[in-house]
Amino acid sequence: MRATRVAWVIGIVLYLVLWGIALDGASSLVAPLVVPVVLAVLVYAGVLLNRFLGITPRRQHFAEREDDPPR
Repeated sequence: MRATRVAWVIGIVLYLVLWGIALDGASSLVAPLVVPVVLAVLVYAGVLLNRFLGITPRRQHFAEREDDPPR
């Protein structure tokens, strides 16, 4: 769990450093840096819409194949 937090912090710091470089003059970095933000906003908007409409998320179900040995 600790390694996951460290990885998140390092990723966020790297992302912010890249934004700093992009705003300092490397304008070719702006488009690739905007993509994750736009995707996050779209996913969040979809989740909010599902909650607003009262749509419950589907449960994952996995059917075991007949040729699989029991564990």
